[in-house]
Amino acid sequence: MMEKRTSLLENGLIWFGAGVSIAEILTGTYFSSLGFQKGLAAILIGHVIGCVMLFLAGVIGGKSRLSAMETVKSSFGNKGGQFFAILNVLQLVGWTAIMIYDGALAVDGMVSTGRWLWCLIIGALIVVWILIGITNLGKINTAAMVLLFILTLVLCKVIFFDGNVIQSTADDSLSFGAAVELAVAMPLSWLPLISDYTREAEKPVKATAVSAIVYGIVSCWMYVIGMGAALFTGESDIAQILLKAGLSIAGLLIIVFSTVTTTFLDAYSAGISSESIFSKIKGKYAAIVVTIIGTVGAILFPMDDITDFLYLIGSVFAPMIAIQIADFFLLHRDRRKNAFDWRNLIIWVIGFVLYRLLMRVDLPVGNTLPDMVITIVICVIVGKVVGEKSTEK
Repeated sequence: MMEKRTSLLENGLIWFGAGVSIAEILTGTYFSSLGFQKGLAAILIGHVIGCVMLFLAGVIGGKSRLSAMETVKSSFGNKGGQFFAILNVLQLVGWTAIMIYDGALAVDGMVSTGRWLWCLIIGALIVVWILIGITNLGKINTAAMVLLFILTLVLCKVIFFDGNVIQSTADDSLSFGAAVELAVAMPLSWLPLISDYTREAEKPVKATAVSAIVYGIVSCWMYVIGMGAALFTGESDIAQILLKAGLSIAGLLIIVFSTVTTTFLDAYSAGISSESIFSKIKGKYAAIVVTIIGTVGAILFPMDDITDFLYLIGSVFAPMIAIQIADFFLLHRDRRKNAFDWRNLIIWVIGFVLYRLLMRVDLPVGNTLPDMVITIVICVIVGKVVGEKSTEK
């Protein structure tokens, strides 16, 4: 019996759901300090950088038919890959909690029944999505995406056409380079996940291209909604904007379903990454455990400012994927038979430190792109000097 593969449409819908996110709208509100034109430029530049990297990461998993964390083992060795799998599970638990928190907080701002209740409802819906499974979500995901698409169009109309334009002057609270980096940060946060989906695709390279393009467009759209909300309505609270527009039920649906469709990907990939750490773990059940932990975390802890979390993700995973890109596309190395590839682990440490140092410098393209380019160059130079030949059998 042939294994069921996901179509281009299904991959597109998955990443449409990833892009429609309250967290992305909230991050977009930070860009209002640049004014609309500069803010839009920063959003577009950042997403082009991030989505090119997202595409390359997805191609690696799609062509090799390996999960995201299994592809990491090709560059860092079996045990080295497990180290990054642990870091990935931790960041995904964090993302699961943040997404549930943001969604529940926004809904509670509309109906005032208590954030904890909406944390439980959203968490339960994510578990339902997980139990249905990635290859069986077709019709349900399609229905959810059509609903979200219509409702986000309504949200755009409310913000950009029905509100009173508020004159907002640019200030120095966010530099252009820092804004670009915030735009890069969201697609970058998906780098350790995308192969979990492209490996299941019928046409992996085309599916990866569709995934990266759809996600990039929708994510930019969410950022612009957030920036527009802050600029044109004077509100950064999406729940309040929807209430003022009389969209209480529609707004509630936007918030709940966008949170579920995005957070499902985080929890599902946490489960897949767990399989790379302990082979006896069933990914589906690990994903449910991650959802429960995230739900409890969202109930117990405040998670209003995630910028430091985004930068931490960048510093860990930007040099990691840079090394993978160099190994897969340029050096053709495969180190899965080794416990550790110390050469690449040392280069990763250099890339990590470099990222943190570049955070102190205001570069027009942010610090992810320079960090990844330098890391790739170091990797290739070291590979040529060492003179190791092709992929190990």
